Amino acid sequence: MTPPSYPPKPSPGDRVAVVSPGAGLPGLFPHPFELGLERLREEYGLEPVEYPTTRKMGTTARERADDLHAAFADPDIRAVFASIGGDDQITVLPYLDRELLRAHPKPFFGMSDNTNMLAYLYNTGVVGYHGGTVMTSLGRSGAMAPPTADSLRAALFTPGPYELRPAARFNDIDRDWADAATFDAEPETVPSTGWTWVNPDRVVEGRSWGGCLEILGWLLMADREVPRDLSVFDGGVLFLETSEDLPSGEEVFRTLRNMGERGLLRRFSALLMGRPKAWSFDRPNTPEEAARYTAGQREAVLLAMRTYAPDTTIVFDVDLGHTDPQLVVPYGGVIRVDGPARRITVTY
Repeated sequence: MTPPSYPPKPSPGDRVAVVSPGAGLPGLFPHPFELGLERLREEYGLEPVEYPTTRKMGTTARERADDLHAAFADPDIRAVFASIGGDDQITVLPYLDRELLRAHPKPFFGMSDNTNMLAYLYNTGVVGYHGGTVMTSLGRSGAMAPPTADSLRAALFTPGPYELRPAARFNDIDRDWADAATFDAEPETVPSTGWTWVNPDRVVEGRSWGGCLEILGWLLMADREVPRDLSVFDGGVLFLETSEDLPSGEEVFRTLRNMGERGLLRRFSALLMGRPKAWSFDRPNTPEEAARYTAGQREAVLLAMRTYAPDTTIVFDVDLGHTDPQLVVPYGGVIRVDGPARRITVTY
């Protein structure tokens, strides 16, 4: 397998596609979507272009694949943004034209259910970007979190290395997207304890792979978009995070255990574990309950890694995935994890 390569970057003034390959939630929650589009225009100088399924719920997998094809094939479109995630993007993958996407490589930004598309692009030979969805990253109430905004700007426009840094504060409590008043003020944040390092005795530099753990579990069950030759991951950097479904520690361990039994975990030399989402509307945890949930997930990860890849360098609570702020991580791009210096540098 040829390592993924970086697609050409857009420039301010360019047109970018906004698609919904997971779910047409912009049609149900226009406030964060419109705010995200406004920030694409005003803060990044890009002109968003919508497609037939972008604001439409209940579309077929083929219709969503058609929008992706149209966005990638259009020479005037210079990048592709997912509006948000969903829960059935895996059904879109069989309708995608790999040769079309390979012939027209473009930066794709998305996370959560968009792990499907990112894994597909990885196997197509195109580096993608985990993060930067319109409704969550760009559509944050009040203002974008500065680490999110800076990371996204660098990923969009600036090739080369970019150092990720721990956020001083973070937010974990969602607000009602149906209420326009939600977007008048920034969310309340709490102090962060930073990153926690395990086996930080080496420097690892390699290509990244991973994403939302639940989606990776689905891909593994469906036997899709996981390379047959696992040696492509040797010496690489695995990055994982969990969603607002708040999977239990047992679920996290079992998924990682199965990845270990497949021989995946031992291939990677470093693991970046995103700060876990610990609050949802279905489970509005108190701070104490959230702390117990986070600790339980960490123990589950440690148990799996001690069993299958005990020497791997691990960094917990990296600000990636379903967290605020949210750092953009290249998918298939190069990440350097410097344990002795406690530094993480990505190449955009």
